[in-house]
Amino acid sequence: MQIAFAAILSIGLLLVINFSGRIARGQQMEIERKRLQATIDVLEVHKLDLLKERDYAASDASVEEWAHTEGKMVRDGEILVIPIPAGEDEPTPPPQPVLDSMSEPEPEQPRWRLWWNLFFDGEPPF
Repeated sequence: MQIAFAAILSIGLLLVINFSGRIARGQQMEIERKRLQATIDVLEVHKLDLLKERDYAASDASVEEWAHTEGKMVRDGEILVIPIPAGEDEPTPPPQPVLDSMSEPEPEQPRWRLWWNLFFDGEPPF
């Protein structure tokens, strides 16, 4: 009788452990399914946006918009006007460097005189 009770108890314990593992795996699978469904929803919306953009790009309206904006084309009876800023007909020449100060180098002073001038506001005594 005790052996039969122990066997039934051990089989019941194994079934409980097996069922709890299946429940945990089922919950993980449900979380993964929800995550994948959210990704699918986002990709479906992106797909619809791309299809709308493709349909617009193939339409006459997009060709006409490109022709007016970037192609600089006009319809019959229209006049193309390109504004040119005033006073910029000729490019301004770059400034010329002043060569006067470069042509006459300063006479070199001994370094001790430069230091003296830095520390004392005056010429060194002779």
